Amino acid sequence: MTVAALTRWLAERLAPAAGEDARFEARLMAAEALDVRPNELPGLRDEAAPAAARERAEEMLRRRLLGEPLQYILGEWEFMGLPFLVGPEALIPRPDTEILCERALLLAKARGYRTALDLCCGTGCIGVSLARRGGLAVTCADLSAGCAALTRRNAEKNGVALAAICCGDLFAPLRGQRFDLICCNPPYLSDGDMAQLQRELTFEPALALHGGADGLAFYRRIAAEYAAHLNPGGALLLEIGSTQAEQAQALFRKTQLFYDYAGNPRVVLVEET
Repeated sequence: MTVAALTRWLAERLAPAAGEDARFEARLMAAEALDVRPNELPGLRDEAAPAAARERAEEMLRRRLLGEPLQYILGEWEFMGLPFLVGPEALIPRPDTEILCERALLLAKARGYRTALDLCCGTGCIGVSLARRGGLAVTCADLSAGCAALTRRNAEKNGVALAAICCGDLFAPLRGQRFDLICCNPPYLSDGDMAQLQRELTFEPALALHGGADGLAFYRRIAAEYAAHLNPGGALLLEIGSTQAEQAQALFRKTQLFYDYAGNPRVVLVEET
């Protein structure tokens, strides 16, 4: 079987799980199985795929057809043009969160911000990106020790020295600390959302998804505590669910709303008051 045939075979069998993304996922799987970059595949298309690569591809395919997200199978995913290790201990980085990160970088540059907090950091994708792309001194915090460890690995992978990585419940490990910018993508799925998760989402940690009965539990807690951790002139950026804009904004005094690529409300900016 040639490399081209292996890629076609993967695409055909991925169709039930990946739909219109089957060819895209097949290319990534084939590249991973062959231990090459996806853009190297065209130059290898007529070469024979080694037996070990075929076996690796078959195992990845088996996992994907069971519903496991491609990102976990590959073990790495891109965010803000940077590579991030991913695993079932943390939420998978998504393009919608890049909107929050891009807005944070614009604010930091315009206002001369020097310090930032990535709260509920997960993989550390927001914090590491702010440090790498914006030169900010970033502290990352998460309740999960697994996420804290993954953030540390991702900082090292991207050549970033974070100011600190803290493990604890929201602001609990940050007593007395203040920042110019606080960024957070908190759990925001409601009980109803959790009861009807898409199959791929069941592989991601419920701790990073479930935001209480109405999905707003973490926003209420953040609203009550954030001001004590924000410098004068600072800002808070929150990712929200697409139907939560009005309710989330009502918890704060002065806000702006930003939209995702599909035109849905996605990020709330809260100004320091």
